[in-house]
Amino acid sequence: MITLYDYLPSQNAYKIRLLLKHLDCSYRTEEISIFEGEGQTEEYLTINPTGAVPALQLEDGRTIAESNAILLYLAEGTPFLPDDTYHRAKVLQWLFFEGETVQSTVATLRHWVLTGKDKNRTAEIIEARRSGSMQALRILDSELAVNSYLGGGSYTIADISVFAYVHLAEEAGLPLAEFGNIVRWIGSIQAQPRFLDKTYPYSIDPHSALELP
Repeated sequence: MITLYDYLPSQNAYKIRLLLKHLDCSYRTEEISIFEGEGQTEEYLTINPTGAVPALQLEDGRTIAESNAILLYLAEGTPFLPDDTYHRAKVLQWLFFEGETVQSTVATLRHWVLTGKDKNRTAEIIEARRSGSMQALRILDSELAVNSYLGGGSYTIADISVFAYVHLAEEAGLPLAEFGNIVRWIGSIQAQPRFLDKTYPYSIDPHSALELP
C-alpha cells in the first residue's frame, strides 16, 4: 500500500487526499509535525529532501515529493490527466502557475493570517502579498470566464491543485465573492463525485504559529 506523508492543515497535502478520494485509492498515512521540526529529521529528509509535506512512498519504497509531481504520478492513466499532448500541456501550465504564483501569494498570505505570522511582517510585505493574490485571482477569473475548468472543459489535476488554496482565499482576507467565475468553478468542483470536503485549520496544531525550522 502507498504511504502519504501528511500534515493535516496543509492544503498541499489536501490536494493529494482529494485526488486519492476521487480515485477511491487506499493508502496509509504518516503525519509529520513540520513546525516541531519532524520534517528535518535525517530519516524524513531521505523521503523529501526539502523537509516539506506532502510526500508519497510507493509500495516498492521509492518516493515522490512536491504536491504537483505527486498529482501527476497518481493521475497518469486516469481522466484527471489528458492523454492529448496539447491538453496535457495546458494542465502543466496551470500546475506551474499554482506552484509559482498561487503558492507565493494566496497560500502564503492565508498561512500568515491564520497563524498570526502577519503580525511579524511589515505592512509593505503584507500589501505586496495581497496585491499579488488579487492579480492571481484576476488571472484565474479571466481564464474561467471562457473555460469551465482550467485549460479546458474537463476537470483535471490542474483544477485540484489550484482549488486547494484558492477556495479558501477568504481566510486570507481576500474578497473571493468579487470573482464570480471562480465562485462558479469552486461550486462545480465541490459537486464532483467523491469530493473531499474535509479540511483542517492550523489551530489544531499548537506549534503552527512557529516559523519552520
